[in-house]
Amino acid sequence: MVPNGGFFDLQVNGYGGVDFNTDGLTDTQLNAVCQRLEGDGVGGILATIITADLDAMCRRLRTLCQLRDRDPLAKRMIAGIHIEGPFINETPGFRGAHPADFVRPATESLMKRLLEAAGGLCRIVTLAPERDPGLEVTRMLARPGVVASAGHCDPSLDKLKAAVDAGLSMFTHVGNGCAMTIHRHDNIIQRALSLSDRLWLTFVADGVHLPWPALRNYLRAAMPERSIVVTDAMSAAGLGPGRYTLGHWDVLVGQDMVARAPDGSHLIGSAGTMPRSHQNLVNHLGLSQAEADRLTIDNPRAAVGHVVAAETARN
Repeated sequence: MVPNGGFFDLQVNGYGGVDFNTDGLTDTQLNAVCQRLEGDGVGGILATIITADLDAMCRRLRTLCQLRDRDPLAKRMIAGIHIEGPFINETPGFRGAHPADFVRPATESLMKRLLEAAGGLCRIVTLAPERDPGLEVTRMLARPGVVASAGHCDPSLDKLKAAVDAGLSMFTHVGNGCAMTIHRHDNIIQRALSLSDRLWLTFVADGVHLPWPALRNYLRAAMPERSIVVTDAMSAAGLGPGRYTLGHWDVLVGQDMVARAPDGSHLIGSAGTMPRSHQNLVNHLGLSQAEADRLTIDNPRAAVGHVVAAETARN
């Protein structure tokens, strides 16, 4: 039995065969996702919309909001929306699985379009500080209480510090969304960890996005009170091997339950679940149940607690 209302996952691109990042999402699909999540001990998620054509992103955001508003279970389970992109680093490696054609610099006008499409439900925006001229969008997000999170980025330490001063308060999936070949010491992972007293740091705990020794070291550096585990789940989560989608990608999930591009060249989201992530923290890293609860239940709620609490009160 999961305490405190269940796991809370800040990054869910899809689940149980349903992809939030394609058009045509239905009431039946969203309800089925929420039932499956609830059955897996999850008490709440942020449905995540990733980089695409801006019109498509807005369309998908509006659809999510409309379907959620009609379904009491979805209103309870989907605490908000995480917009990941399109204002990220365009460089291969740092861009990750986000389509290059739609990555762009941040502007207040484009951010307003996305926030309006999200209907007041946006809780986190992942962007690259170096793609936010003058950090204007970061400041804009901090004012209404949306969490501005760095991710798929490679700012200098000075730029990252300036973004924190402007209102940045999180870093998305530390150790991922960065190039395989980076400087061994002066790199974005070390810069993020050096600011762990000022940032919430999120990690994918599936043993693939981060090998266990690396995750153990990162969690030690990040401090347990500032660390969060997310799944970065896509439509394969909760199911078995097969072919699935994440936005424009066809994703192959093998017997190892790793979500990869069909050519095996890189990861595309995760087939992991929060119960498995919690179990991994205990079994592979030696955390206590209470320590694992903190990373999968307590800290994610605290990171967006002010907006989640307000939404719960309205419902």
